[in-house]
Amino acid sequence: MFIKYIFTTLIVTLFLTLEISAQETASVNGYIADSQTGETLILANVALMEINRGGSSNTSGYYSITNIPPGTYTLSASYIGYRRSDIEITLDAGQNLRMDIELTPEGVQLDALVVTSEADEEEVRNIGTAQIATQLIKDLPSVIEPDLFRSVQLLPGVKAASDFSSGLYVRGGSPDQTLILLDETTVYNPTHFFGFFSTFNPDAVKDVRLYKGGYPAKYGGRIGSVLTVFNKDGNRVETQGSVSLGLLASRASIEGPFQRGSWMLAVRRSTLEPVLAILRQSVDGVPSKFYFYDVNGKVNFDATRNDRISLAFYSGNDSVTIPFQDDALINLKYGNQTVTTQWRRIFNDRLFGFFTITGSRYFNQPTFEIAGTPFERDNDILDFSFKGDLEYLPNERHSISMGVWGGNLQLRFRDQFNNQVTFNNRIRSQYLSAYLQDEWKPSKQWVFNGGIRLNTFSEGSYAKIEPRLSAEFRPNGRLRIQTAYGRYYQYLSLISNEAFSGFDLWLTSDKGVPPSYGDQFVIGAKTIPFIDYGFDVEVYYRTMRDLFELDPFVSDPAGLDYDKLFRFGEGYAYGTELFFEKQKGDFTGFIGYTYGITKRKFPGFNAPVLDDPTKARFYPPKYDRTHDINLVTSYKLSTVWSVNAVFSYATGQAYTQPLGRTQFEGIPWDGGARDAFIIGNVNGSRLPAYHRMDISFSRFGTFFTIGEAEWQIQIINVYSRRNVWFYNYDFDENPVKRADVNLLPIIPSLSYTVNF
Repeated sequence: MFIKYIFTTLIVTLFLTLEISAQETASVNGYIADSQTGETLILANVALMEINRGGSSNTSGYYSITNIPPGTYTLSASYIGYRRSDIEITLDAGQNLRMDIELTPEGVQLDALVVTSEADEEEVRNIGTAQIATQLIKDLPSVIEPDLFRSVQLLPGVKAASDFSSGLYVRGGSPDQTLILLDETTVYNPTHFFGFFSTFNPDAVKDVRLYKGGYPAKYGGRIGSVLTVFNKDGNRVETQGSVSLGLLASRASIEGPFQRGSWMLAVRRSTLEPVLAILRQSVDGVPSKFYFYDVNGKVNFDATRNDRISLAFYSGNDSVTIPFQDDALINLKYGNQTVTTQWRRIFNDRLFGFFTITGSRYFNQPTFEIAGTPFERDNDILDFSFKGDLEYLPNERHSISMGVWGGNLQLRFRDQFNNQVTFNNRIRSQYLSAYLQDEWKPSKQWVFNGGIRLNTFSEGSYAKIEPRLSAEFRPNGRLRIQTAYGRYYQYLSLISNEAFSGFDLWLTSDKGVPPSYGDQFVIGAKTIPFIDYGFDVEVYYRTMRDLFELDPFVSDPAGLDYDKLFRFGEGYAYGTELFFEKQKGDFTGFIGYTYGITKRKFPGFNAPVLDDPTKARFYPPKYDRTHDINLVTSYKLSTVWSVNAVFSYATGQAYTQPLGRTQFEGIPWDGGARDAFIIGNVNGSRLPAYHRMDISFSRFGTFFTIGEAEWQIQIINVYSRRNVWFYNYDFDENPVKRADVNLLPIIPSLSYTVNF
């Protein structure tokens, strides 16, 4: 009721502030789209050149410019990788001109291999925000498949745990601190192949945007960052498709128009079976079954000129069977399913609305069988929600947005041993949030964005307020100085298994288990030192309080209250990010550097007083790395050949070093001896520094008369650097023997893609 009351008040307040348009002014609005496909363009720039007034398109590709004096103007629209469009328009007093704009691609394929930072990009240039071009995802060298998360990990402030993990560790936060949205729907475990790469098929993806920190009131539910992914709407001009064949995975997509809309379908499946069959001839423990697949689809329908309805869905699944002894077997099955229905409505030249219904399911169903005795686990998440968002443009100085997001979240966790249920728990919670924010431009040099988000969570009856504020100063066209602050709350915590993401377990706040929260402070400068170059620097500091996780010192959880299962800690992170890029030409690319520190503190870890386990000292989590450098380059050798390369360097990860072993005699409960290991401080040591170089060559041509084709030859880890994953200790040897467990060796790969 509290949120409902506040939200009603916000609606009333909003409409009390609406200004009645004077009859002597006019407006222009419409959609901005790709001329070849009809795909709408998110955050394209549009302006009236004579009066230097404009803005950018929203996530539906819609723009609006209001309060325009009557007259003749040049309406200019631009988007990176597209030719600029200049249209002469004449506006009469009181006129609302609908002007849909189509932009033509420049036709230079490698120009898209850029994390954009053009001077006139609005939200892309906002503090803590980065955009990844889908062509970059496809062009970069990859082990199995082009991967969205692997591409995002190359950005400053984003770290990777290992070659075998696609998890996003953003500005010192763990993966569960990043909200991941696919077409506005939350995805809880977006990974394939034990977390090796993400579930997002690049053939289906239209737009990828990462809010690394200090993000506005529109988003909430996580204390770290937000990753938004939008699937393609489908080609509105003609039917087209692509097929890509790889050694370990293949994919296909097709899209096209119908009378009043468009559609898109993309599928992907692993092709590991032949490789596994060969390995089983000489290697023990190779999976007898191992495959994954995913399917993306979307249908769009133009109900009227001002109403668009869309239905998007995703389904992905991993299935693995591993025999590890003569009488033992492991069956693993896990995946995600999402569905999104959205109605987009242009109410008038000043008011635009989104209304969205979402459904998300994550399931994990491992089965173990030893000597004919089965052990089964069923871990499911069901999340159904409704979102309503409004964007209102009262005048050229204000852009007001507001919305509500409410839903029902269900988490189920059940264990069965020998067909008998041993543990069964189900948590249901309702959540509701509302936000109001205003972007205010008092002058050409200053931009302020202030907002507030209110949220409730029924488990524990929590209600929290999150203020947000950012400011930007533009002394000239080549420099932007920015700062941001925000308070964030999170009601979920992920208990993650580093070896296998399919065992991930989400837990919620409840009575006695308060939500985690934190504050973020960011300051930065974005510059254009030369034409077609960009240089950005950002400094951040963030706190993490009331972090909750399962208490490892609880030996028997049976019969304990829910809040007694957890321990609570805190953390902080700070750092500096540098980003330099070349945006256009035959040679393009970027280099990103991060200096980052992140620490955690939980009771019992690194206690200064051995007999007081409640005391603790801060320690670095495993993914803390002081220095990260990523260099991404692309060079167009000729009209048919190009080369892409990625080099990465990072400080070695933290680990806990075992110092020795001792033995206790006469253990009372078994009458024998018991070994005990002596360890140093938690994560008090470091692995050797990590570095690796990947390279790929692409040759463009045609496939008979059907369409365009591309061969891609890749070499992962060119100089075969055997980076250390972890150390394995053999305490039966004297002295103790330590062995390196290495990450990826040199790996060649080949793929062939046909676009028709």
